Amino acid sequence: MELTEKPGHFGTSSVGASPVGARADGSSSNTSEQALSGQVPSEQALSEQVPSEQAPSGLDPLDLLKAARQEMAKRIVGQDEMIDGLLTALIAGGHILLEGVPGLAKTRAVKTLAEITGLVFKRIQFTPDLLPADLTGTLVWEQATSSFSVRRGPVFANVILADEINRAPAKVQSALLEAMEEQQVTIGEKSYSLPSPFFVLATQNPIEHEGTYALPEAELDRFLLKLLVPYPDPEQELHILDFATPFGKKDAGKKSGKINSDGVSDATLAPVLGPGALEILRKAADSVFTDEQILRYIVSVVAASRPAASRSSADGVRAGRPREGLYRYIAFGGSPRASIALYRCSRIRAFFEGRSFVTPEDVKAAAFPVLRHRLVLSYEAEADGLDPDTVISRILTLVPMP
Repeated sequence: MELTEKPGHFGTSSVGASPVGARADGSSSNTSEQALSGQVPSEQALSEQVPSEQAPSGLDPLDLLKAARQEMAKRIVGQDEMIDGLLTALIAGGHILLEGVPGLAKTRAVKTLAEITGLVFKRIQFTPDLLPADLTGTLVWEQATSSFSVRRGPVFANVILADEINRAPAKVQSALLEAMEEQQVTIGEKSYSLPSPFFVLATQNPIEHEGTYALPEAELDRFLLKLLVPYPDPEQELHILDFATPFGKKDAGKKSGKINSDGVSDATLAPVLGPGALEILRKAADSVFTDEQILRYIVSVVAASRPAASRSSADGVRAGRPREGLYRYIAFGGSPRASIALYRCSRIRAFFEGRSFVTPEDVKAAAFPVLRHRLVLSYEAEADGLDPDTVISRILTLVPMP
């Protein structure tokens, strides 16, 4: 009996294709066999699809950043915080959790990001009947050869959109843990490396709780940022209406792929953030200077989120026993992974602002998306109507700025 690997027939194949676990009309399938209808390229094919050209070394990183924002703005109106968060995760090599009500262009933003990078994109529609093998792949018995073959799942791509991730049970959500942390998946007795770069961008709906499953804390901690997507203001919504197409052109535009199901036109985008351009942005972010006092401030902010008896005044936090005052609202705080994330995102934010050094304001601005999904609030916080952002604001007032 042999174990061989063959090109997969599992998942989706390109940007805009039907998601795994969903039919062409958008309804979800009920068996994992229906997820075996598409075709996923092999690891070699994935590497060939990613652009290999290098951007000229003389390009200004801020000009590249401006070009990326302009390309995103061709399809996304407003939502500057979400766009900057997506670009931050792209530069830092982290994963994103997007939370917002339906219709706020979360999925559209992720697809747009994938297009301007030229990376291989896969969308996975999470449903209650989804299985872990629907994500990672599985072993299939080949009767003709009397051996098992490996069918790779849709997770073998550069950019993964996990749409409505909280609709799948915990065992499916946990299947992403190894992929997000180790950039590999295990099928049978063998581990397979995922293509590089690898990003998971997950969305969830905060207003529906029936038929949803809360994400495990271990998985939440793997997300670099959690971004809250708000409603657009009236002026931005008026601009959104400009994207709507005449009724007579809607059906014709759908056939060409330039108009989506909502009758909104999709502008053609340029791949301005290929591997060469992305490397320039990362080098620019690496060159941002962080003073030792700022490093201590970052550690103090994260330490202040932990209601532990071991915390002392040396952490830069006013003295106080655990479970008193603010800390009765916090069950668990941020881990050292949160400190690393806050450090990296603070440097990238300073770069976005055109500075070569990190300020305390950069740390405070980055603290909200970095910590809001890492804090586990107590029942007292829920009873008093406190959300994570309110608690983070109070934590920042406890830690003296350098």
